Amino acid sequence: MKKETIFTTEYFRIRVDERGFINSMQNIANSSHQEFSPVDKPSPLLRLYVEEKQLYFEPVKSVYKASKNEFELNYDNGSVAVVEVDPKAKYLKLTLKSLTPHNGIDDVEWGSIQTNITNLMGEIIGVARDTSEAVNYAIGMMALNDNTLGGLSTTIGDAAPFQYIIHSPNPVQFPLPDHLHEGEIFTLGGDGISDVAFYAHKEPYYRIMYGNAAMVDEKARISIAYHSRDRDRDREVLFSLIPNMKANIPNHLEVQRVPGVDFIGSSVAFWGSPDDLALMDVIQTIVLDEGLPYPTVDGKWVKDPAAFKPDAMTHGGVYDSIISYTNRLGFKTISLYDQGFLNPDRGNKGYIDGENYEKKPINLKSGALSHLEFSELAARLGITIGRTTITNSMAPGTKDASPIPSDSIWYQQKRLLTQFIDAEDTLIYVNDPIYLDEIASWEGHTKELNMVKIGKELIHYVGVSDFAPYRLLNVTRGYWNSQKIAHHKNDTIYKLQVTVGWGYEGVIPNLQLQDEIAKYYADVCAGNGLAYYDFDGQEFLFYNGHGYYSTKRFFGTMFDRAKDLGVPYIRFTGATLSEGSWHYQSIWNVDGGKNLYDPNPENGVVRLARAKIFEM
Repeated sequence: MKKETIFTTEYFRIRVDERGFINSMQNIANSSHQEFSPVDKPSPLLRLYVEEKQLYFEPVKSVYKASKNEFELNYDNGSVAVVEVDPKAKYLKLTLKSLTPHNGIDDVEWGSIQTNITNLMGEIIGVARDTSEAVNYAIGMMALNDNTLGGLSTTIGDAAPFQYIIHSPNPVQFPLPDHLHEGEIFTLGGDGISDVAFYAHKEPYYRIMYGNAAMVDEKARISIAYHSRDRDRDREVLFSLIPNMKANIPNHLEVQRVPGVDFIGSSVAFWGSPDDLALMDVIQTIVLDEGLPYPTVDGKWVKDPAAFKPDAMTHGGVYDSIISYTNRLGFKTISLYDQGFLNPDRGNKGYIDGENYEKKPINLKSGALSHLEFSELAARLGITIGRTTITNSMAPGTKDASPIPSDSIWYQQKRLLTQFIDAEDTLIYVNDPIYLDEIASWEGHTKELNMVKIGKELIHYVGVSDFAPYRLLNVTRGYWNSQKIAHHKNDTIYKLQVTVGWGYEGVIPNLQLQDEIAKYYADVCAGNGLAYYDFDGQEFLFYNGHGYYSTKRFFGTMFDRAKDLGVPYIRFTGATLSEGSWHYQSIWNVDGGKNLYDPNPENGVVRLARAKIFEM
């Protein structure tokens, strides 16, 4: 007789077989006991992954020890995983306690959990939804620690590519054309430069994906996965966030080692519930019970649809009426969009108008004001103000970028100088040319940002010679007003990780400097009366190769610092939304919709819900 283990919550029952596969997921919220596990596709509780070989190991044997609430999962590579199962009222908490021996395992994956649901998927916070009146059920997962990320172990750079996936939410109402099939992947539209050109397909079966915590197979069945990586090792990735687009081909990027951060302790909440209870009953319970970030506005969780309000956006540079207009509309936040980018410049110590607030960039007919003075006017009516940033892009002329570049700028490649050069030499010989011909970052491959750092000098170049002795080509010394100086043989050459052009130009910090920039943004709020950011270039948080881990770390650090400074909440939107920012992010200001966290099915279609922006 087969040995199987059954777990139940208030709405959900699962069964795990003797191999460690989930072979039953049932709705027990009503008497139907509807089954959601496909007979032909059971789900591994936990898979192991070897990155270099792109090889998965699935469990072959499981033993459940009821006295400890633990599974021992055995694998063909000789590893044994111990997984603790903690049944809560509304979810199952799964935690990886140990893996012995590691045997070269780089990553572990919860699932993928395969369902027979074919209706709606949530690819950012993994969920499969059947919103029909007859079924009304959802199955999902949520990460319970920062190093557990939505998506597959195979995700390059830990940030899923932006792309279209073919999936019809209702094949009767929206049948696929003969030339398309479920699960087929296409690049976004346009030339890769104009954002608005990305969204070229309006057909409901072209689904834009901003994550891969949920995917569909060839039968339109939705699966869910989370994974956790060993970050305490040297790695290199070939990364682009839009890898199928010619303008954004991948670049080779060294990934910073993070001591002490690996997959042991990875934890997820696994749940099933009526779909109409999923957000405010189950997910909110998970967030509160597990101590996950729970930002509130006027006492309401920012994911609560009742907490939603649009924002006002300034235009024209004159602000006499914007506060009164915003108040009469019932809005609570003003985005000072026409002030341009707020660069992360730690040189001003967070005082963007000077330590004595001597700068007065906010123009009113009655007289110009500092940000702090204007925020105090707005606060009388319960309104907050904020600015648009370029997130962690360190622009030329700012403290950490130039003219004295920080040693904490992250890099794509590290090489050695093979000959001494004086301050004027343009013949710069390198020990290894591999990947040095790649142009700057993957996004747009901006030649103007293609540079290396030697010591405290930035040097621009384009190309590398074809034959030994290898040297950089088209060299400009003392770039971004850095000082031209002599460098010695065997000095380190860092090919820098950069952002993109068109006003976003900058260099990317390592994780430790990124932490300081996150704190800086909290300092700016505290010192200038700000409580809102539009993090344009939010995808730059992925540029260090740590993807959603980097994003969670950035926003967690910013909110922790803000709390210490007495700033209750920083409302923010940005250029993207990811599993890394989901807990913190209030809105997504890219037009249309009602509420980012309350998408309503309309005739079988869920519109991508985003907050509207009003210009004044």
